[in-house]
Amino acid sequence: MSDSPYIFDTTGADFDQAVIQSSFQKPVLVDFWADWCAPCKALMPLLAQITESYQGELLLAKVNCDIEQDIVMRFGIRSLPTVVLFKDGQPVDGFAGAQPESAIRTMLEPHVQQPAAPECNLLDSAQALFAEGRIGEAENLLKQLLTEDNTNAAALILYGRCLAERGELGEAEAVLNAVKSDEHKQALAGARAQLTFLRQAADLPEVASLKSRLAQDAGDDEALYQLSIQQLSRQQYEPALDGLLKLFVRNRSHADGLPHKTLLQVFDLLGNDHPLVTTYRRKLYQAIY
Repeated sequence: MSDSPYIFDTTGADFDQAVIQSSFQKPVLVDFWADWCAPCKALMPLLAQITESYQGELLLAKVNCDIEQDIVMRFGIRSLPTVVLFKDGQPVDGFAGAQPESAIRTMLEPHVQQPAAPECNLLDSAQALFAEGRIGEAENLLKQLLTEDNTNAAALILYGRCLAERGELGEAEAVLNAVKSDEHKQALAGARAQLTFLRQAADLPEVASLKSRLAQDAGDDEALYQLSIQQLSRQQYEPALDGLLKLFVRNRSHADGLPHKTLLQVFDLLGNDHPLVTTYRRKLYQAIY
């Protein structure tokens, strides 16, 4: 007997309930096997693996044909292994003899529903899409996730970042304000920092103008700070961090310590594991001490 809730042995006493009736809820794959049958033993773990991959959308019933002769006669089993798929109380497909995994899955495909994608996979996929700049696709996954659970803090934070990137700053702020969990403090701080940079950038001179000012006066602290904010709003993180660190080194008291505060905000935005954070956190520490 398997430890899996989706795989079980069945006998003549419970076959109608365990297989026929159960097949009205989920398709049931019935594996007719015998202990003396080597191909049966080779096929059985493959069937178990396939069944597990459907995460409850498919059941596997095992019939020991040496013992359950009444079931063998009832369904006219002539060779082993034989596998029959039951759905809505009826046998709908099957095969005899060992088969490769691809053939078995092709046989199951029209009859068995694919399992729902786990929540973590949806979130991971959305994060990967966001990192690639595929904001719309990330949003679609996040909306699906949030339809099922509108309190999912990680999904809300990433959704807020998507909205911010599309310029929906007010809507992004409302989404971030809906995060009640303290579990993702750094990610939330990073998303709020992103929103701040985008809002600040909207009121600043254009990049070309700021670069022109710096070309004329490399010591123009305000132009350097504003250029860094413009770069942050465009996700140009390395030049922005470089500019902020340069400003901190030469004038750490600029605007009441704003370069230092902004560097820490960027670290929150990118996360501790980001290579730029590792590099510039070390440079900031060296500059301080």
